Amino acid sequence: MSGSTQLRAGVIGAGVFGRLHAQKYAKAPGVRLIGIADAHGERAVDAAHAHGVGAFTRIDDLLAEVDVVSVATPAVTHALVAKRCLDAAKHVYLEKPIAVREEDADELVALAERQGCVLHIGHQERLVLAATGLLERKAAPIVIESVRAGPFSGRATDVSVVLDLMIHDIDMVQLLAQSAVTAIKASERAGPGGHSDEVEAELSLQSGCRVRLMASRDSKERRRTMRVVYPDGEVVIDFLSRTVKNSTPDTLPELFSNGVPVSPDLADPLGASVARFLATVRGEGAPLLMPTEARAALVTANQILAAAAGRQAAQGKLIPA
Repeated sequence: MSGSTQLRAGVIGAGVFGRLHAQKYAKAPGVRLIGIADAHGERAVDAAHAHGVGAFTRIDDLLAEVDVVSVATPAVTHALVAKRCLDAAKHVYLEKPIAVREEDADELVALAERQGCVLHIGHQERLVLAATGLLERKAAPIVIESVRAGPFSGRATDVSVVLDLMIHDIDMVQLLAQSAVTAIKASERAGPGGHSDEVEAELSLQSGCRVRLMASRDSKERRRTMRVVYPDGEVVIDFLSRTVKNSTPDTLPELFSNGVPVSPDLADPLGASVARFLATVRGEGAPLLMPTEARAALVTANQILAAAAGRQAAQGKLIPA
């Protein structure tokens, strides 16, 4: 698609993330936001009114008028909704996870390739990780620890916290370690959402790297940290404050200049991710990630869930609080 062609965009899902996607399209150069679809008509009207665009209750009616579409519906519907969009030959930005079942992810990957459509998955945290410079380090990590926690919000309770939050860190571990998972231990705790709302996992990788992950959506405070240990030092990233502590001999890029993020990737990861999606559709850049990478993260997430389900009353906490 030519870079000079105006793209017509739509959003499916008028929840928090759907409204954020609509904001990004409304501000993106060379893009015209056409409308927002939601099964709940009042929500669609309310979200669409904020941008003076159309409100739709039928997905197919929106798809008939757009070139690109964001899917920000509940995770359990991702595969079904994205398939309808790809069947209509639309380019799709699909919020994570790519699907709940691996066979559905496989179907989406194959369908996007068959239709010649971009299928972009919302793993935008990898933009923040890339900005730290760690992906350019030649040394391989020997330990990776992550914590991703926050108070209960009532959001995304259709799936476990692993598919809601931890999957971001699983994706980044894949990027950093570039090594297959060989063993998993995990424990879970059900909370207000009914699914496992707090999960801790230990992963052994083929490279020898040890990974400890904790995700909670029933925590007293918000935390988004990752500690990456190398033979020559360690790096600790705070994804909330966008700060990095580094004891390795390498000089890592500055993330702020006079208190201002040095790149749009840090200031607005979702906006930067949407921009990468649009550039890929126009043939002007490489995708942020391949859908097969999102599928790989889903496989590990489901393996963690299976391990946790087999050890529900297991041996207490696996990583320090």
